[in-house]
Amino acid sequence: MERSARPTLAVVGATGAVGTVMLQILSQHADIWGEIRLVASPRSAGRKLTVRGEEVEVVALDEAAFEGVDVAMFDVPDEVAAEWAPRAAAHGAVVVDNSAAFRMDPQVPLVVPEVNPHAARIRPRGIVAGPNCTTLSMIVAVGALHAEFGLRELVVSSYQAVSGAGRAGVETLRRQLSLVAGTELGTSPGDVRRAVGDRTGPFPEPVALNVVPWAGSLRDEGWSSEEMKVRDESRKILGLPRLKVTATCVRVPVVTTHSLTVHARFEGEVTVDRTREILATAPGVVLFDDPEAGEFPTPADAVGTDPTWVGRVRRALDDPTALDLFVCGDNLRKGAALNTAQIAELVAAELTGA
Repeated sequence: MERSARPTLAVVGATGAVGTVMLQILSQHADIWGEIRLVASPRSAGRKLTVRGEEVEVVALDEAAFEGVDVAMFDVPDEVAAEWAPRAAAHGAVVVDNSAAFRMDPQVPLVVPEVNPHAARIRPRGIVAGPNCTTLSMIVAVGALHAEFGLRELVVSSYQAVSGAGRAGVETLRRQLSLVAGTELGTSPGDVRRAVGDRTGPFPEPVALNVVPWAGSLRDEGWSSEEMKVRDESRKILGLPRLKVTATCVRVPVVTTHSLTVHARFEGEVTVDRTREILATAPGVVLFDDPEAGEFPTPADAVGTDPTWVGRVRRALDDPTALDLFVCGDNLRKGAALNTAQIAELVAAELTGA
């Protein structure tokens, strides 16, 4: 198909951290798009970014940016998406939104293409949402196991990279690491806090030489917004509105790639052998699990890659219906940009009849 006959794509938030990864992915994937229009805030208009090996000038986010656009991918703050995604849809674009603005809207499907691709076709508001990066770091593997065993309950703890808090999170960690490197800090109470001072950036505590048992904003009864997202989004994606989910979200001194421990209970007895077979053949999953050889996922392995990496596969010691896993997923790729791109590709195939 000639490029001029292919769908026109708008990338809204092209200059942000996720937008930068998105442009890399668009350059790496099969070229199914016609024009790719890069959109950002007015202050970024006029910048030139490279996509598909070509320099493209960034245009300002306004009504004109969506004229003739077939699919618009949004990687912007919630408030920007809440205002502009409906406007883009009103211009006839199918919006694929990576923010939290529409995830729990009953008229907006929440889609992970490896788990529920069919949901993307039913979009009363012209908007398809993708889940939070923490949910995405585990849900591809969990979804594959649910399809086989029938999920009843999830208990997870996350170990979340600082890039989940944006560029400010990464800059904060690197600045703090420069303060503590080559010192004896971390050996007496409060010494790291005193060295860092009030320069904790988007985090409530120092993150260098530390773990912070908090991510997100405060919700009822001491839960955080990140923890509630894991619960609510897993329920919606899997079509299990009463699924029992408990999550504890922790920030760790890793730049990019979230990790989670997952304790999953199923409807009947499970086996490790069958679990390995499922995970080894599941789309978007890499099984990396040989503890005797020191092989299991870590962020250092998974960063910059697309799949969910799974290891430490065990049947629970005291429950033959439960499995314990350790998973890693790059929170900027599958956790954000890649999932958005995959949804957009589903929509493009629908629009072109491919």
